[in-house]
Amino acid sequence: MAGKKKDIILQITINNQEQWEEVLSSKGLIVVDVYQAWCGPCKTTVSLFRKIKNELGDDLLQFAVAEVDSIDALEKYRGKCEPTFLFFAGGDLVAVVRGANAPLLQKTILEQLEAEKKVLNHGLDRKVIKDEALLEEEEESSPLPAQPEDDDLIPSGKSYTVAIIKPDAVAHGKADEIIMKIQEAGFEILANEEKTMSESEARGFYHHRAGEEKFQELVQFMSSGPCHVLIISRSGDEDVIPTWREFIGPTDVEVAKKEKPESLRAQYGTEVLYNAVHGSNDREQASRELAFFFPSFKLQQQNTEESASRTPERTLALIRPDVLRDRKDEVLQSIRDVGFSIAMQKEIMLTEQQIREFYKEHVDQEYFPALQQQMMSGPVLALALVKDDAVKHWRNLLGPADLTEALSNAPDSLRARFTPRESTINQLHGSSSPIEAENEINFFFPVEKTLAAIKPDAMEEHRDEIMERIQGAGFTISQIKETHLNQEMAEEFYKEHRGKPFFDELVKYMCRGPCLMMILSKENAVQEWRSLMGPTDPTEAHTSSPDSLRSLFAKSVLQNAVHGSSNEKHAMEKINFIFGDIELERANNETLLSDDAADDMKQSEDNSEHTAPEEHEAEPSQENS
Repeated sequence: MAGKKKDIILQITINNQEQWEEVLSSKGLIVVDVYQAWCGPCKTTVSLFRKIKNELGDDLLQFAVAEVDSIDALEKYRGKCEPTFLFFAGGDLVAVVRGANAPLLQKTILEQLEAEKKVLNHGLDRKVIKDEALLEEEEESSPLPAQPEDDDLIPSGKSYTVAIIKPDAVAHGKADEIIMKIQEAGFEILANEEKTMSESEARGFYHHRAGEEKFQELVQFMSSGPCHVLIISRSGDEDVIPTWREFIGPTDVEVAKKEKPESLRAQYGTEVLYNAVHGSNDREQASRELAFFFPSFKLQQQNTEESASRTPERTLALIRPDVLRDRKDEVLQSIRDVGFSIAMQKEIMLTEQQIREFYKEHVDQEYFPALQQQMMSGPVLALALVKDDAVKHWRNLLGPADLTEALSNAPDSLRARFTPRESTINQLHGSSSPIEAENEINFFFPVEKTLAAIKPDAMEEHRDEIMERIQGAGFTISQIKETHLNQEMAEEFYKEHRGKPFFDELVKYMCRGPCLMMILSKENAVQEWRSLMGPTDPTEAHTSSPDSLRSLFAKSVLQNAVHGSSNEKHAMEKINFIFGDIELERANNETLLSDDAADDMKQSEDNSEHTAPEEHEAEPSQENS
């Protein structure tokens, strides 16, 4: 009862127009979760709101929930299935957040609360907005085609996903009913084609799941009868894929019936394989699936040159020791401010041999000894930056390599701003061409292998969804093995934790049922897999990494769904333990980091923002349990 009372106090319930007007007339900032009667309020954000409220203790901040069907002012929000949070101050709309995006919600709450205090305390003007997504919907009136023609186009910038109504749902006569529910939920169907896949086509479509035990059964099922293949979009969605996956529900039908009873899979599926509908896992997969089923369906483009100029590109950036030590955060913020995304980053102490290899074209130059001394004076931060024309934009941002020229002719450049006046070597590096960028990125972020495991609890409930997300994140599964650890094997597997309070419980849990062990390959695989997993504690994962595997599938610190090696050395040990004596391959032996450098890297990675999740995790910290 106490917990229920706390929830009521945390979020005011608005049931009618009169209450709506009364709440909005309150002083301060009101964050309203507007929801449809059939799906209810967004429960996943309650813990975040309680945390913010407890930490701030500010009477000017209120939370509320409002059912759109019973409030006239929310008429335009009816029929939307995506979680929507409206921010009101002084009765005016000041911000909108769509989706249960915890970091964005927290940031918006803090920013809008601070802005409202300035309005109340200093008489500043309140910045009132209109919900742009609703305005865009009102402007759209053109009918959508039912069947794709050779010249059918998806407007540039429009988010889409490929959906399949599977043979089981079609055979039971549910296709039209499902399509109607899709449209009622606000999704647009850009194409709808009935198709019977051959076994060869089904095998090609699901090739990324070829290592799974039930792969052949999946192929036979998907080629057993007609299915409907759809292209789905949704007005106002920057990325329709998370909304669609939320709408169809978990892969496991029993889990869907328990956790998302209103989802399509809960209503029309019967088991994991026969779960009625399919949805792309991410944009890359959606693009591949679009090309597979609709080769003539193209993204609208002004012209080939314009399209090429918008293609994201990667470049390498290095922050050298002096600036990294004193002004790292300022440089990183400057990078983000101009629109770069940081795809990968690694803090590393380079050896003399590595420096000579990386700068081999400069070894004979007069300035090389000073450069080498600078590079060996402390760790450097390597960044893989992503942006349209990244190489050109990053070099323009850096300014001239010569410091005197940079200070005289480009005083606003990064090299002029951040290189210490007493230094003779500039403190920032950028690739000179796209080809050099890829070579340099491969030097610092070679293709690695890491060990990943799906633990017993997640094997029972979420195996397929986790496998989909692994593939969607760009990992290659080079080997896969389902195994049931006995006590001796589990104790050896987690030997780093022997003697710790949780060791016996961890071993017992890992012996409870089968695990799925995998060797994953990717650039920077160890750190990328740890990032995809998220923090050990799922409570922390919900807040800091809401899209991580542990945020989505973990039950507790112990039953946290997945395992990953904490560094390359541990990855090799665990791979050899599970799969036998396997020599880890490298993408390019000439750019192989030495064992000493790898040890240095492990020590310095603890200071990196992007890596070393152990900083924020509860025990165990040596090996991510």
